[in-house]
Amino acid sequence: MRSLGLAFTSWFEKYTFLLIPGSLVVGWLLSDVLEDYVPLIPYLFGYITLVMALGCGVRHLHGVLKRPYAVLLTLFLAHAAAPIIAYGLGSAIFGADSDYTIGLLLFAIIPLGISSVMWVGSSGGSIPFILAVVVLDTILSPLIVPALMDMFIGNAMVTWNASGLIMDLLTMVVLPTVIGVLLYEVSRGRVKDWSAPVTQPISKLFFMLVVMLNAAAIAPHAAGMKEEMLVVIPVVITLIVICYLLGFFGSYAMLRPSPDMQVTFTYASGMRNISLGMVLATTYFSPQASIPVVLGIMFQQPAATVIHALFHRKRTQAVIYPK
Repeated sequence: MRSLGLAFTSWFEKYTFLLIPGSLVVGWLLSDVLEDYVPLIPYLFGYITLVMALGCGVRHLHGVLKRPYAVLLTLFLAHAAAPIIAYGLGSAIFGADSDYTIGLLLFAIIPLGISSVMWVGSSGGSIPFILAVVVLDTILSPLIVPALMDMFIGNAMVTWNASGLIMDLLTMVVLPTVIGVLLYEVSRGRVKDWSAPVTQPISKLFFMLVVMLNAAAIAPHAAGMKEEMLVVIPVVITLIVICYLLGFFGSYAMLRPSPDMQVTFTYASGMRNISLGMVLATTYFSPQASIPVVLGIMFQQPAATVIHALFHRKRTQAVIYPK
């Protein structure tokens, strides 16, 4: 049973770039069947967050805080530079008050994605740093997300429930994260390995379900936007590429960044917690605002695959042609 669960987790991570977009398509196609189960999304997402946090303890967070400049640079790239670019890009193409601009902005503001840990590890980055930063960013999300959304769209003709957003982030994200970290501490770091054969496969399946249900929720609204998609899709892809490039070139602000930190910054800046973004988009904003976030999940993982291939080629060339 243990080997079966771990094998499934490994298989899922290997083919994430296909499984997640596939789940999105299934959600669209079966929207009539799945729409009744949309209220389950917060509970599914809470479990995913809890499992993520089982691998992080207080010592990880303390270790990251010893590198304040690296942490601040990561947060600046992800939550200052990226949102400004997203808002500017959306405003230039769709207008400042457009729901599509709000969706692009939300994509850039949501916390760092836990899947970045997998890509950082496979590409030779710093796993302890990215894991702790993801957890720290997740804990800060009830402060960061509402504050930045209000900063950018507070004067726009948009009505949204900031207090409700904060409460949902606390219950869906912060509370499960705190519980996960406490379980790590109580078990002295053994809980993740001990529970992985069961908790990890369920987490992967729940991740697919979250994607399916969110797709089902917006499918009826997206059906009439086929012509607009011809513009929205290239813009979303452009923003995703920009976010990855921000991390790669932004890492040079550390002055001679090590190869592992350059990898880490690239994925930290480029990958967002899209499943959380979809929950927030469908709950607090219009269906049009959800479109860029949902499309983000289709292209974020394939883009990560390309980045991984580029880093692998760079490492191979460094071995063959050492300086």
